[in-house]
Amino acid sequence: MANASAAEVLFSYQQMVTATLAEGMLAKFLIVTLLSMFFISLNAIMVYTMQSKAVFKETPRYILFTHMLVNDSIQLLFTYILFTYKVLVIRVMSVACAFLIFVSTTTFINSPLNLAVMSLERYVAICFPLRHVQIATQKRTQTAIGVIWFVSSINILFDLFYGATNPTFFTSDTVCNREKFFLKPWQVDVLQGFNIFLFLSVTMIIIFSYVSIMIAARSFSSNKEPATKAHKTVLLHLIQLGLCSTSFLYIVIEQAAALTGNSTILKEMRYINYLFVLILPRCLSPLIYGLRDEALRPLFMNFLCFGRRKRASVINIH
Repeated sequence: MANASAAEVLFSYQQMVTATLAEGMLAKFLIVTLLSMFFISLNAIMVYTMQSKAVFKETPRYILFTHMLVNDSIQLLFTYILFTYKVLVIRVMSVACAFLIFVSTTTFINSPLNLAVMSLERYVAICFPLRHVQIATQKRTQTAIGVIWFVSSINILFDLFYGATNPTFFTSDTVCNREKFFLKPWQVDVLQGFNIFLFLSVTMIIIFSYVSIMIAARSFSSNKEPATKAHKTVLLHLIQLGLCSTSFLYIVIEQAAALTGNSTILKEMRYINYLFVLILPRCLSPLIYGLRDEALRPLFMNFLCFGRRKRASVINIH
């Protein structure tokens, strides 16, 4: 029973609303729609900005930043689609549901892994400056992104293939959520262990990078500015990781809300967590990394203002 109850609420960011458009639901739905579309558009402008200059397309940390923006935009779009299906109580074919769940789940796991790789890139740049060009190459960065997608998809692919053994998988329709693909209680335990392992590993990598960069910064007798900026960036990675990991606390919160027997509390908790746990961390990406980057900020503001601002003729990347 414990596993069954956990399965009902696991990954509930994918099934935030279970009621139809009741009183006040339309306003909430509009808020989610506007926020999702606004930040997807903001990310798209940032990606277009970085694709406008070859130097951004060739520098490892900007390649990783571009991947993060694209990944978070896909995550926002697909979870918004799932959110809409739940609000309107739309049933979809199991195969289509499997595709939606695969993309939304994989992109969700991608976010912390991408933060870990970005932190390691800054660690190499500061602690091994003479070898940074050889270690952090464009090809290796693209390979790292491929590894991120592979690791993120392992668990969900297993569950989807296992679910496909059901004879009705290709013909039935369903209310789409992650839990539909839990056929056995042990799948819940495997998923929980997988997520805990990944997030603990990412946390250790980011903390290690942060401490190493701090030590390196103190050892520099001059020109400490690059190291100072690097350890501030890694600290921001750690903060954003904390925001991402709060989604797993939602499971505990929802279980507590469910025990109250009050459906209104449960619905409100799902909606609030959808906004502040799923949307917020991904909305911070262009603000945290883009607006504080001296090379990227002028170009981004120019495109954001439809080319009315003065563009920098020379881009200096440190």
